[in-house]
Amino acid sequence: MVYYFTSTVVDPPAFVYVGKDKFENEELIKYGWEEDVCAHIYLRLNEGDSWENIPQDLVTDLAQLTKANSIEGNKKDNITVIYTPWSNLKKDGSMAVGQVSFKDPRKVKKVLVAQRENAIINRLNKTKVEKQPDLQQEREDHRRELRKRDQAAQQQRRKEEARILKERQEKKWQKDHAYDELFTEENMEASSNQNRDENWEEDFM
Repeated sequence: MVYYFTSTVVDPPAFVYVGKDKFENEELIKYGWEEDVCAHIYLRLNEGDSWENIPQDLVTDLAQLTKANSIEGNKKDNITVIYTPWSNLKKDGSMAVGQVSFKDPRKVKKVLVAQRENAIINRLNKTKVEKQPDLQQEREDHRRELRKRDQAAQQQRRKEEARILKERQEKKWQKDHAYDELFTEENMEASSNQNRDENWEEDFM
């Protein structure tokens, strides 16, 4: 079971989810998305957003929800919640279920939670939805969609590059052949003094 929450402190609203227990969290660790930020619970970033610039109100929501969903953390005040990109999580066979470490400690941020704020938890709990998703399939579908978008973008770039190249070639051809008509046989004949009337100078005068 996975619990889904919606935080409306940002626009568009943020998509947050957490496993029912450590076994569900193990699945979330395994099948996370590149856009996810992990703090025991997960935040799915909107496209173009950076984990380093999460708005403070949203960080507060995440920290409060993390505290509320921690058996030990929910009993204590002044706890530290850490968060990092999903891609920075490190998991190996020696670790307990639900336990992780980090590939790069520099990509870990900390936030102090002084105490539980029920107003925040109650607001988030009103958006709570329980689901049993196929996390593996969801990630495969997402990655397939990203590949399609990348391919479409590459195709569009190639079309644009071909258009620019053709445009440049046409301009170069026009530049290289700008004087072609001046040197046609007819124009050369018309401009030749050899075929002029003997009185052409008088006509000119």
